Amino acid sequence: MKNNEILRLLTSANYFSGFCEAELAEIIHSPKTKIGEYLKDQVIHLKDEPCQRMDVILSGRVAVLNLDENGNMLIVNVFGVGESIGENLLFAVRNGYPMTVMAATQVMMLHLERELVLSLCQKNADFLKGLLQSISEKTMILTDKLTVISLKTVRQRINDYLSHQYQLQQSPVITLGCSKKELAERLGVQRTSLSRELAKMKKAGLLDFDAKTITIKA
Repeated sequence: MKNNEILRLLTSANYFSGFCEAELAEIIHSPKTKIGEYLKDQVIHLKDEPCQRMDVILSGRVAVLNLDENGNMLIVNVFGVGESIGENLLFAVRNGYPMTVMAATQVMMLHLERELVLSLCQKNADFLKGLLQSISEKTMILTDKLTVISLKTVRQRINDYLSHQYQLQQSPVITLGCSKKELAERLGVQRTSLSRELAKMKKAGLLDFDAKTITIKA
C-alpha cells in the first residue's frame, strides 16, 4: 500500500481528522510507527499479552474474541477500517489484552507506540477527543456484550441482538453482514443451537430468515 493511500485511510479515523497531510506523513514515517500486515485467522495479540501500542486498522477486519478451555469461541466485536485496538489498555497499569485479537480477513494496521500516542494527545486536541471517544465506545461494547452473556436462553440473546440491530438499521429486515456461524460466535452459542432456535421462532411466526437477513414479523 502506497503512502498516499495510507494517508487517505488515516483521515477516516476520528483521531487523525485534525492533522494536515504533512503532519500525517510525519506520523507514518516516525520511528515509533510501524506498518503490520496479517493473514486471515492470524493471531495479532494473544490473551494476557502486554499492550505496548495502539493499532489503527488500515484495511480488513479484526476480531476480538474469547476462547474457553473447551474451545468454544465468543466474538466480542469485529472492528473495521479507521477503527483501532489497544487504546483502552495502553496506559493501564494492568495492560494485558483480556482477550485474543485475530485477523478476521487479511489486515493491514498502523502500530503507534505508547510514547507517540501520548505526544499526539498533548499536541492535538482532536486526536485526544477521538481517543477518548473510542475508549468510551469500547466500554459500551463490553457492557452490551456482558448483557448478552448474562441472558440465559438462546432466544433471549437473539431477541436482544435483533432489537439492537433494529435500532441501528431502522428496518424490520435486519441485514446480518456475517454468516450464521459468525453470528452464533457473537452471541456465544453453538451454531446448531442458533439454527434450531431460529427455526422455532420462524415456525411461531415471529421472524423469517435467509442466508443474509432476518425479518422481524412480530
